[in-house]
Amino acid sequence: MTKELRQEWRRRSLAALCWFVAVELFVFAPFKFYPGGVFGYPSYPEKFARWGYPSWFSFVVGGLEILAAVLLVHPRRRFLGAVILLFVLTGGVTTHIINHDSISDSVAAPVHLVLAAIVALATWPRDWRDPLIPGEWRSRTARMASQGS
Repeated sequence: MTKELRQEWRRRSLAALCWFVAVELFVFAPFKFYPGGVFGYPSYPEKFARWGYPSWFSFVVGGLEILAAVLLVHPRRRFLGAVILLFVLTGGVTTHIINHDSISDSVAAPVHLVLAAIVALATWPRDWRDPLIPGEWRSRTARMASQGS
């Protein structure tokens, strides 16, 4: 396998992983806003209150998950989406451990935490400012830096 084919395979695999996680978040994150229970489980505001958080915190987590999903489908912002997910899912895993939740309730958070870590490591920027700078500004600042030296 040539180097170009390997790079293309890695790029497509990363894109597929990002889209997979993003679609899952687009499907399941809106349940955090739904006041009723889903599939026989209590609503997320009730779960968050049982876990010791304010019930409105489910809206914050749901919003962050949707924001992360949007960022994951944008190739230049995947790192930011993965970092947001790492923070949210670290809190989720910790919450499930502290509250001794059952395996069926606790399996999704660690799996998605690992997937978010893979995306974050695969899209790690060379400079910490790269994910924050729009593309046209990045090229302009690179031109200015090369002219100055």
